[in-house]
Amino acid sequence: MNNKFFKFEVIHKSNKSRARVGKIHTPHGTIDTPNFVAVGTNGVIKALDSKTIEEIGVQLIFCNTYHLILQPGSELIKSAGGIHKFMNRQTPIITDSGGFQVFSLMYGGVHDELKSRGTKKHNNSILKITEDGVTFRSYRDGAKILLTPESSIQAQKSIGADIIVSFDELPPYHTSMQDLKKSLARTHRWEKRSLDEHKSNHGQQAIYAVIHGGLDQDMRKESCQYLSGLDFDGYGIGGSLGKTKEQMFELLKYLMPQLPENKPNHLLGIGDLNSINEIIPQGIDTFDCSHPTKAARHGLLFTKTGGMRVFKSGNSQKLGPIEDCCKCFTCKHYTLAYLHHLFRAHELTAYSLATIHNLHFLVRLMNDYREKILNDQI
Repeated sequence: MNNKFFKFEVIHKSNKSRARVGKIHTPHGTIDTPNFVAVGTNGVIKALDSKTIEEIGVQLIFCNTYHLILQPGSELIKSAGGIHKFMNRQTPIITDSGGFQVFSLMYGGVHDELKSRGTKKHNNSILKITEDGVTFRSYRDGAKILLTPESSIQAQKSIGADIIVSFDELPPYHTSMQDLKKSLARTHRWEKRSLDEHKSNHGQQAIYAVIHGGLDQDMRKESCQYLSGLDFDGYGIGGSLGKTKEQMFELLKYLMPQLPENKPNHLLGIGDLNSINEIIPQGIDTFDCSHPTKAARHGLLFTKTGGMRVFKSGNSQKLGPIEDCCKCFTCKHYTLAYLHHLFRAHELTAYSLATIHNLHFLVRLMNDYREKILNDQI
């Protein structure tokens, strides 16, 4: 499938690892890789507006199809001219398929299932999962919603992101081998249906497949082989990646050489600072995570020497910036003592200023990683 609106080019491959520097070209601009993708679940980064995000330099944000379907509705976003106009963003956006919500509503989220609590729970939100798709009950008004590969893609078409993701099922870490095989087969069928629906109304969008197979290397290889044989523009890496980070790193070490090098990849839901240092040498191009923004709202500030708790008592007297070398809006205009005061006073501005700093830290960190890869230091 020749997509003239989407192009990926590899600028440099490291001589030291699988790390690489590239560029993803979309209708709304270029994404330098490797890069961190900020999570804007409801069409917004919490505590910040779109213009501030662009000024910080965040090149790609991740919006959630499931939540946008429920509120305000994909058709309203389409009537507004698409998600870019609706949220007043000029630069690239990616949307997920809604498949993750199937997993989280049924099993209680990643934290629960990794703590061996990932058994199916009684949840009135999930009514039925069939070959056709998943029937949800809206948490907003109780309405029944059938989410299928076709309706997921149609919703993402209406939302209008630059990159959309095929519909998939996410079995938890504790899934039996038999159930994992069944899930992988169904996910592949759903992804093929997603691609077919996309091709019927290509638009100016790219579509990513999602590689599955849990921790089983044979199934991961099978997923890579099957999906790389179809006309996807890129590949997400999803499903359970292990109970520990070591398991994830080992899985990626096996999986990454299986993916086509001429297309971009995206690691779904991973982006804490410790993981970033390990996944970039594996050849990951982009990755999303809510950790930097969530950490900011809880008073954890990123610095070159590690996380800093804004509530630390000594910070109440520090009349300099969070970090001397930081050039973010917060550090240029406000002191750490003032930020400490805002958090203690429960002022909402504290969340905005801390989020600006943490996202700026990630943008600067990604620039540093790309420079090191270009110099074969990583």
